[in-house]
Amino acid sequence: MSKTLRLNIPQWQGGDMPAYHFGAQLLAWLAPQASGPVENVDVRCVETSDLENENGIVGRSEIIPQLQQTRELIDKHQPDSLVILGGDCLVDLVPFAYLHEKYGHELGILWVDAHPDIMTSQEFEHSHASVLRVLMGEGDADLTQFVQKPISSDQVMYAGVNEENDYEANFLAQRQMRICRPEEIHSQISSIQQWIKEQGIKYLAIHLDLDVLSIADFGSLLFTKPDAAEDEFAGIAQGKLTMADVVKVTALASAQAKVVGMGITEHLPWDSLRLKQMLEKLPLLGNA
Repeated sequence: MSKTLRLNIPQWQGGDMPAYHFGAQLLAWLAPQASGPVENVDVRCVETSDLENENGIVGRSEIIPQLQQTRELIDKHQPDSLVILGGDCLVDLVPFAYLHEKYGHELGILWVDAHPDIMTSQEFEHSHASVLRVLMGEGDADLTQFVQKPISSDQVMYAGVNEENDYEANFLAQRQMRICRPEEIHSQISSIQQWIKEQGIKYLAIHLDLDVLSIADFGSLLFTKPDAAEDEFAGIAQGKLTMADVVKVTALASAQAKVVGMGITEHLPWDSLRLKQMLEKLPLLGNA
């Protein structure tokens, strides 16, 4: 009988957004009950970020121990499959690296995201935007140390990526990386099946960044931040999928290969967070 380990990792430092901590906790509460072991990675909770850029990466000294603890918990259980509930996108680094060690080139990574996550610290100081690049064995040495067996570009398929910046577009073109665009997802998908067949993929790790969803369909996302400046998200691609689209993509992929990894990240339930903060100020409930 296969064993699935569920990891709750409320990491927020990779995106320098403390609200990811609460978002991950609520995500873990909302998720169906686990049928196997559950482990929690220790992440400190704050309301306001106090992180600094440490040699190119914001919050480096907190992120690395969290990644180390993640690997220790995985090694403790040696699972056949993993569910990861985060936190920022970097939470999938160590689990997906482990799965690639276990399943080798028969593993494919389906990256369901509005963004390709292939930056390095030279391009962007927030490490959640570098996770897939690190899985390829490239980037900051403190991060690549967790990748014993780098993934190759032909083992990766994007779903939902759109409106990349110039750096991202050039990288994806140079590596000839495959993308199932929102337009294809809205109609008849064929590229995902073709990728799985051509690459001989038998196992899948699926990364789901909730920002692949359109804010018209789901509001608990970075782009609905209540106090955001008018131009805060200028030039940053926003998701174009619906929840039905995400279910469609994952169902189609899981019919073609066995899913051994499922990571869900970047849940930002702003209204629930504001309500939580209000409740803490009321008589008999909080410190009022």
